[in-house]
Amino acid sequence: LLCRYALHHTAMGPATFTGVRMLSGAATLWLIVRVRAADRPPTGDWLSALALFAYAAAFSFAYVGLAAGPGALLLFGAVQVTMLGHGLWAGERLRTTQWAGLLLALAGLVALVLPGLEAPAPASAALMLLAGMAWGVYSLRGRNGGDPLRATAGNFMRAAPLALGLWLMAPHGALDGADLAGWASGIASGALTSGVGYALWYAALPGLSSTQAAAVQLSVPVIAAFGGVLLLGETITLRLLLASAAILGGVAAVLRGKA
Repeated sequence: LLCRYALHHTAMGPATFTGVRMLSGAATLWLIVRVRAADRPPTGDWLSALALFAYAAAFSFAYVGLAAGPGALLLFGAVQVTMLGHGLWAGERLRTTQWAGLLLALAGLVALVLPGLEAPAPASAALMLLAGMAWGVYSLRGRNGGDPLRATAGNFMRAAPLALGLWLMAPHGALDGADLAGWASGIASGALTSGVGYALWYAALPGLSSTQAAAVQLSVPVIAAFGGVLLLGETITLRLLLASAAILGGVAAVLRGKA
């Protein structure tokens, strides 16, 4: 929501949004880690940081030329293929009810975004697929990342210089999109929904298999849709309610496992 608002309703460009997002996230997480335990510095690693940067940059540039519906379908389709493929390769197996739940959730995703589907621009579509694969890699690595807050802080601090370099190479330089609404969106995205949000995600990952973690993320479009209702004045429709029920019900079936 914040990214699409910044890119479509302010003067901020994708390089600037990515730079502000990564830098504000790194600063916020460094401060939290510092206050929490000054003698326990951030951890993380460069491969995770590269995946994080690739996701954030590709995501921002992709949404310049994509509508919300196709973007969500491409992003979460790529996430599913990446994480499910890794899980199956690593020996994870889904029961019949879990496969049924996964298919139900994917069908709900298509139903949720169907009215916005249109043929996407090839370059934007490729960028969003790259973003999904990078996010899948970042999530998979988080299952063994140690302290989630320190790992996320270290990853953001490593990704921040890369995002800064991208920002400075933007056509209009560091002043691209220098308006209050754009800056507020970028900072909120970095400090809260990315920095703190990803730390919470890393805290949850050790308790989930790769396939469960992939399925759980299908709830994100539902959260975003209801966020649009609460924050952007969009309306609740029967399609939204039915698609949300299918997605969340399917995710629940995958999470139940053998229970």
